Amino acid sequence: MIFEQYRIRIQHRSHERQILNAFLALATGVLSLIYPNFLYLIAGGYLLALGLVFILFSIPSTLAAVPIVAGLLIVIFPELIPVTFAIFLGLFGLMFLFAFQFAFLGVISLILAALIIINPGSIAYFVATFLLIYGVANLIRWYRGKWTG
Repeated sequence: MIFEQYRIRIQHRSHERQILNAFLALATGVLSLIYPNFLYLIAGGYLLALGLVFILFSIPSTLAAVPIVAGLLIVIFPELIPVTFAIFLGLFGLMFLFAFQFAFLGVISLILAALIIINPGSIAYFVATFLLIYGVANLIRWYRGKWTG
């Protein structure tokens, strides 16, 4: 009985995190498309917020530090957006491939990281693409979990 209550609590927090991540990513993706000239503020703010969400939902501090450090680098050094976001996407993609078994998003993240390195001039569109795909994927996972869990 106690084990079941603990399991339900973890799933509930996971669903809250998924919906919060989804809306944060979707809003940031739309802002990236509307205001590409402010990408350093938008992407940096998103990464900082993502790190805070990770901390709020008790994700290990090592994983929470990755978006926070990347966000700070982007806000402080805007010229490093392509390299910093590509590295973040690469790490995020590997994390999805190996830790969470969400292979589709992991492969998409790695492909977008490579495209950012190849063509840094289109960074706003690649960032928006990743965020919109990530947001929609989280909404789908949340919806499936809500009705199956």
